Amino acid sequence: MSLLVSSWSNGVQSVPKDYVMPPEKRAGDFVNICKEIPVINLQNDRSEIVQQILKACQEFGLFQVINHGVSDDMMADMMVLYTEFFNLPVEDKLVVYAEKYGGQDCALYTSGLDFAKEEVHYWKDTLKHGCHPLENHTPSWPDKPTRYRDEVGRYSIEVRKMAFQILDLIGEGLGLNKGHFEEVSCEQAMVNNYYPLCPDPSLAMGIGSHTDPNLITFLQQDQYGLQLQKDGKWLGIEPIPNAFVVNLGYQLQIISNGKLKSAQHRVVTNSKAARTSIGTFFGPSLSLNPTVIGPAKELVTSTSPQMFKSYLYEEFMVDYLVSVRIPGSGTVLDSYRL
Repeated sequence: MSLLVSSWSNGVQSVPKDYVMPPEKRAGDFVNICKEIPVINLQNDRSEIVQQILKACQEFGLFQVINHGVSDDMMADMMVLYTEFFNLPVEDKLVVYAEKYGGQDCALYTSGLDFAKEEVHYWKDTLKHGCHPLENHTPSWPDKPTRYRDEVGRYSIEVRKMAFQILDLIGEGLGLNKGHFEEVSCEQAMVNNYYPLCPDPSLAMGIGSHTDPNLITFLQQDQYGLQLQKDGKWLGIEPIPNAFVVNLGYQLQIISNGKLKSAQHRVVTNSKAARTSIGTFFGPSLSLNPTVIGPAKELVTSTSPQMFKSYLYEEFMVDYLVSVRIPGSGTVLDSYRL
């Protein structure tokens, strides 16, 4: 348990050497918050929303939504809850602690998926668990704070409603039938990251540059730290109160036949405030029947030929992990392009 950054970093004056990123993986120059990233009001006219979302998905692969149906009070309560969780005494977190992630439905771990195999570590702790259906997952969730299971259960239901609303809007923009994404978004998981104060953000990283392998991610954040790469430049994502950052994963890029782009992003550390992010991930299931993914048939035409081959999602995930772990191996999309 001493490995958890949240258990030893309070008051440290320098970054330990095994958390110092090599120069090519550091954040580099200061990145300003980008005001061009769309913020979409889901209470506006539907046709206007569809076009705004479609444009954002094509240009950025990421946007923010407000007036989305998840109450301000619920979002505020969740931030308080996770701040409490990550600041629990070490012995209370031991119940869900794992030295590496894999096989457990719920796990609290530090840095990446396998701390022992990393040459250098990320400045974060992560609590990850499944969410849907609730009855299959809540027994493995933390029992402290005592309200955890009730509050997170209600939150996950509300985020799921919002997610399918937005997926239908994306599908409408692409010209797909309502409910097209239901089969490939059946798995729902929460990935909750805590980034303690860092004495030297120029040396340490919260999360390195990556693209999510799933379909779509909804992120609630309380402090600045998230950055998006676009056209070779990094753009800062403004932490708007009571907004969700909507981040497209590889599966949406493939299903859209390349009409939408997935978002390459990273998280930088902060010397002035700790940062908590609450991420809800939707994608195909790895535990149920094998899911075949490929470009939607409606989007493959004589003028828009098929860009990606079809595949089993489980195979894609194996290739994705290889591409993440082996530097210089390219993106996972390279081997799926036609």
